[in-house]
Amino acid sequence: MTQNNLQSAEQIVLFGAAGDLSRRKLFAALYHLESEQLLHGDLKIIGVARNDYSDQEFQKFVADNLATFIGSEVTEDVVQRFTARFTYLKLDFSDQSGYTRLKAELKEEATTLYYLATPPAIYGMICEGLNAHQLANDYARVVMEKPIGHDLASSQVINDQVNRFFSESQIYRIDHYLGKETVLNLLSLRFANSLFSTNWDHNCIDHVQITVAESVGIEGRWGFYDETGQMRDMVQNHLLQILSLLAMEPPTDLSAESIRDEKLKVLKALRPINKTNIHEKAVRGQYAKGYLNGQEVPGYLEEEGANKESTTESFVAIKAEIDNWRWAGVPFYLRTGKRMPRKHSEVVIYFKHQPHNIFSHSYAQLPANKLTIRLQPDEGVELTVMNKIPGISNEIEVKETKLDLSFSQITENTRVIDAYERLLLTAIDGNQSLFIRRDEVEQAWNWVDGIMDAWNSTNELPKSYAAGSWGPVASIALIARDDRNWDE
Repeated sequence: MTQNNLQSAEQIVLFGAAGDLSRRKLFAALYHLESEQLLHGDLKIIGVARNDYSDQEFQKFVADNLATFIGSEVTEDVVQRFTARFTYLKLDFSDQSGYTRLKAELKEEATTLYYLATPPAIYGMICEGLNAHQLANDYARVVMEKPIGHDLASSQVINDQVNRFFSESQIYRIDHYLGKETVLNLLSLRFANSLFSTNWDHNCIDHVQITVAESVGIEGRWGFYDETGQMRDMVQNHLLQILSLLAMEPPTDLSAESIRDEKLKVLKALRPINKTNIHEKAVRGQYAKGYLNGQEVPGYLEEEGANKESTTESFVAIKAEIDNWRWAGVPFYLRTGKRMPRKHSEVVIYFKHQPHNIFSHSYAQLPANKLTIRLQPDEGVELTVMNKIPGISNEIEVKETKLDLSFSQITENTRVIDAYERLLLTAIDGNQSLFIRRDEVEQAWNWVDGIMDAWNSTNELPKSYAAGSWGPVASIALIARDDRNWDE
């Protein structure tokens, strides 16, 4: 075990410190950790980017972004204490002399967290610069943002570049969904409650739906998004990570390797989707102009800077199947898209219908119980059960009733922790349990590549759907063929 795994980080180097991710998420997450007094007393943060800032100018830049993205919640004394931790270094990532200046800023033999909030294509360049100046040592950890590549081959190239200088135990691959309260709560729901742990298989569960819907469009990111698409941007990481947590076998403990071993088994058990079954198992779409919240919005090909011939998908629906004993015959329906009616991310587990109905006077067929896990915007858990209608009657009348466990209610309006806060804190502490191992990334790409290759081989254009709708008609048919409906 290296020094890297024994203690909390004493210094953070934030590459891409002037970028969008830092401004919107990382500054705010670190600020909240400061506010909760969870940062080491003399933790130092070095912002690294190509912009021209003095230390004082960069500290103001941080404070201004906190005011923009946190707003009235910020406290002036915490802001002052927090921004005082920052220094700034202008660095061209390809300029080796810049890493000499970085080395001069760092304490020797101090555990250092390098956060790469940069395009993945330059991860290798940065790691090479760190290594050339003896900064990729046993005291170092490196955090990598997704997407790591655009397919299996490119992912392997990026991982090989980083693995040349850092061991797997030093690498923290982020998927921010793994830091969400409700996603982590899956472990508690499944393995701390016999109500669910003994009924979590093909004997009791009919099917599972995972929806990650976005109401926004491209938001000025045409260049990035058109090369990526919804499949690579959302399915390969977020949705497959949620699926693996839902479907994995009980880990031996809560250690990083135990959890990641079980998640990998799920990914390996996913039934391949290829050109022989692509039309029955997957649908891709692209939004056309429509209306959202009463306002007309442009279609994907009408967005600013758009390539009018683009065939990139903004919507994906998949029927995924897991070939193992626990999930034999249980489909997992995945759905994600842009310009949908509302921002809405949830998991819905449908249990099987009662085999015999003694309440036929209320329902010809009793509705199935379902467990809804809301990921955003209102994080919480909801269990739908059948309950007696109160009152005097000759017959017992029943109706669906929701047992609602909203996090904002049970925590008495305590602020729900943002995913990046948790992920940053665990990386600072050297805990890899919420991060993705290399073989997970590559197995997910292997499955996704099969679908992408099948779509490319058919030359079939994405199905059109109106902005403000729940996707193309073909996505409804995907689940309707099994006599089921999307939960909306």
